[in-house]
Amino acid sequence: MSISNFKSKRKTTGGLYKRLRKKKKRDFGNDFIPIRIGEERKKVVEGLANIRKQRLLQTNMINVTDTKTGKSKKVKILQVLEHLDNIHYTRMSVITKGCVVKTEMGKVKVTSRPGQHGMINGILLGE
Repeated sequence: MSISNFKSKRKTTGGLYKRLRKKKKRDFGNDFIPIRIGEERKKVVEGLANIRKQRLLQTNMINVTDTKTGKSKKVKILQVLEHLDNIHYTRMSVITKGCVVKTEMGKVKVTSRPGQHGMINGILLGE
């Protein structure tokens, strides 16, 4: 079953709304795919207007930018340390925007949306 952002058919009283139009492709959403630590795997998803997005399924690398020097480097992810969105994501090692991961360089905060961009970018946290 697909996820729809379309208005419900029923009112809170149980009555039916008058149907305004059919469902359109723009009304449908996508399931959340948790990004895990492992060998890199991607999936190509087709969006509106034949736009193809690369969704990340698994990865073990992150592009880290050091804000002091301004240099970027690709390093390996060791584990997920902190997750403010959901406390269970830390235990399950799910990577989303805003989580803090432990890398070879130190603690890194994820700044990109891996499910949308197809890669993980982050900034080095000062310790």
